[in-house]
Amino acid sequence: MKITVWGCRGSLPSPDPENFKYGGNTSCVQVMHGDTCIILDAGSGIQRLGKYLNPEIREIHILLSHLHIDHTMGLGFFLPLYNPNVAVHLYGPSATVEPLLHRLRRYFSAPLFPVRLNDLPRHPLIHELDDSTFEIGNVKIQSAFISHPGPTLGYRLTAGNSVLAYMPDHELQMGSSNFPNEPDWTSGYEIAKDADLLFHDGEYTADEYLTKIGWGHSSMEDAIAFGKLCRVKKLSLFHHDPMNSDKRLEKMYQDCTRNLSLDFEVELCCEGNAYEL
Repeated sequence: MKITVWGCRGSLPSPDPENFKYGGNTSCVQVMHGDTCIILDAGSGIQRLGKYLNPEIREIHILLSHLHIDHTMGLGFFLPLYNPNVAVHLYGPSATVEPLLHRLRRYFSAPLFPVRLNDLPRHPLIHELDDSTFEIGNVKIQSAFISHPGPTLGYRLTAGNSVLAYMPDHELQMGSSNFPNEPDWTSGYEIAKDADLLFHDGEYTADEYLTKIGWGHSSMEDAIAFGKLCRVKKLSLFHHDPMNSDKRLEKMYQDCTRNLSLDFEVELCCEGNAYEL
C-alpha cells in the first residue's frame, strides 16, 4: 500500500503561515494498492488530491469516518465527481434515524452547496457500513464503530501482511472506564491491534483534555498509550487543533514524550507525508 496524507488538521482548515510544516487541510488520506484507489475521509485536503489524481483511475472508493463537516467539506470540490467516466463509491456509517444517502444530500443542497447529488453527471454509489468486513480490490477492509459523538467508524485496511489503521476522531477515555488496561473493552482495539501504521486522534494535552471531556477527541498521551496497548509499529498523531501552530504542536509532542521509553515509533503527522507498507 502506498499512503499519502493530503490533510491531517482537525475541525477547521487553518492555512496559516505558522502551520506550514504540519499543514492546514482537514482529514484526507489516500491509499493506493495497484490500481485500487481508496480515500479515507473527504476533508478540505481532498480538493487538492482531486487535482493531482492519476487521470487514468476510473474507480474511486471514499471511506468516510463520520459526517462532521471537517471530514466532508471537500466532497463538492473533488473533481472526479464531475467526470462521468469515473465511478465514485461513498462509504459511511449507518444510523438508526436516517439513511446515509439522505444525510449526504444535506451537504449537497442549499444553503450549504449549490450542486445537488442528482445534478452530478454520475451519481455516486452509496454504501452504508457498521461493524463490517469487505474487500475493495485486493484490500481487505474492516470497519467498526468507535467512541465519538454521532455514528463514527474506524477503519482497518489489510493488503498482504501490511495493516493500516485509521481513527482520526476518537475519544479513548470515553470508550473504557479502565483505559488503557483492558484491551477487549477499549474502543477501536480490534481496528488498531498489531497495525504497521496507525493514524490516531491526538488533539490535546492531558490538561486540555480534562476541560473537553465528551468532545470526541483524545490527548497525545492517551493516543500513545493506545498505540502501546495495540502493539502498533508506528503511530502518527492526527487531527491537529486548528489553533495550534507548528511550534505549539512540537512543544506538546516533546512534553508528552520526554520521559517515555517506547518500543514503537511516534510522530506528528504532516500534510504531504508518504508511506509504503
